[in-house]
Amino acid sequence: MPQHSTHPGGASRVRRRALLGTVVLAVLVALAGLAAYLTRDGRGHSDAPAPSPSSPAASPSAPSPSGAPAPHTRPRTLPVPPKTRDPIAYGKAAAAALWSYDTRAYSQTELRKALRGWLTAEAKYADPASVDKVVPSPVLWKEMAANGQFATADVHEGHFPNAFTQALQEDPGAITQAYVYAVTVSGKQSIAWKGSPAGGAESRSTTLAVQCRPDHHCALVGVMPSVAP
Repeated sequence: MPQHSTHPGGASRVRRRALLGTVVLAVLVALAGLAAYLTRDGRGHSDAPAPSPSSPAASPSAPSPSGAPAPHTRPRTLPVPPKTRDPIAYGKAAAAALWSYDTRAYSQTELRKALRGWLTAEAKYADPASVDKVVPSPVLWKEMAANGQFATADVHEGHFPNAFTQALQEDPGAITQAYVYAVTVSGKQSIAWKGSPAGGAESRSTTLAVQCRPDHHCALVGVMPSVAP
């Protein structure tokens, strides 16, 4: 999905991001790009480039199909988080939500609010700025809406990154502080607009931080700045 620059963050946002980085570091110390996640100032860019209203750009990330059912988000529907305790299932659903939008059906503000509803209620871990960055800016949304642009997503595969799995094997108790899991998801985003109902398709891949405490349904923590294999 497209992205936009974030608003300047206050001290509370910096503290939340630092706490999130500390938790994720406990189990993702070997992940490439983690240092950037701990120190970024909110002006970095996500793995998904911003498509223009009339000519979607190709993503360098390739999907990795599996035999699992593919979550699919329909146009004209704001994304609603599923109730599951499976971090991979939740990560796949969250990726589908992040890769989908419909400028014909709702406003940029409504989509941004809906996606924030996927975040964990534990404010010290939630990173809303990383989610906001994958929502088109108000200016870009207006241009896209003028063309009736919308996107749907099909998720093909989700898994725990290799470094995450290895870190858990080395220290299984590390995750029990916040129960934050890394989930890498691959799939496809299909974009269409007025005058081009067939549109175009782009491969998508992202790594999400997902919180799944044993006594609660999963929730999104944030979007990692780079994809972990």
